[in-house]
Amino acid sequence: MFTGIITDVGRVSEIVEQTVGTRLTIRTEYDTIGIATGASIACCGACLTVVDKGEGWFAADVSGETLDCTTLGSWKKDTAVNLERALTASDELGGHLVLGHVDGIGRLDAVRPEGDNHRLEIEAPDKLARFIAAKGSIAVDGVSLTVNQVEGRKFGVNIIPHTWDQTAFAYFTPGQAVNLEIDIIARYIARLMERS
Repeated sequence: MFTGIITDVGRVSEIVEQTVGTRLTIRTEYDTIGIATGASIACCGACLTVVDKGEGWFAADVSGETLDCTTLGSWKKDTAVNLERALTASDELGGHLVLGHVDGIGRLDAVRPEGDNHRLEIEAPDKLARFIAAKGSIAVDGVSLTVNQVEGRKFGVNIIPHTWDQTAFAYFTPGQAVNLEIDIIARYIARLMERS
C-alpha cells in the first residue's frame, strides 16, 4: 500500500524482454541497501516487486498483464519514473490510500501553466469516468491528486510547484498516456450501490 507521495524520480536504465513479460532496471537515489529483495515499489503507480538490486538501481519483473494494462509497455531507456516505497506502520499518510493497482490508462489532453502552478487535463476511459468526482482523489502515474473539475470523461488537476519539481510531471507532453488509479472508496461505494 502507498500514499501517492513520490519520494524519487528514477530512470529506466535497461529493458530486457523475457519469455513472458519484461525485466526493468531502474536507476534510483534510494539507498538500495535498505531495500529487501521482494519489497514493493510503486513505479508510476504500478506496484512492482524488487527481484534484484545494486548500488543506485533495482530490477523488477513485469508481467504481460501489467504491460498490457499500464503505460509500462511503452517505456524506453531513460524514461522518467515516479517512485514510492511501500508504507510502513509508522509512516505519515500524506496523500490518500493508493494500492498500486492501475485501473486504466488515461490520455493527457493539455498541460498549461496557471500562475506558479500547472494544470493537467486528462481524459479517462469510459469504465473509469464514473468513479471520478470533483474534490475526490485520484492517482495519476502514482501521484495522489485532488480532482478539481470533471466534464464527461475529462477531468482537471492542479499541480503545485513542489509536486511539479519532485515528480516526472515536468516531462509530461500532451497526448501521452498516463496510469490512473481511482480512489478505493469510490470503487467500494459504486460496488455497494450496484448491489442495492
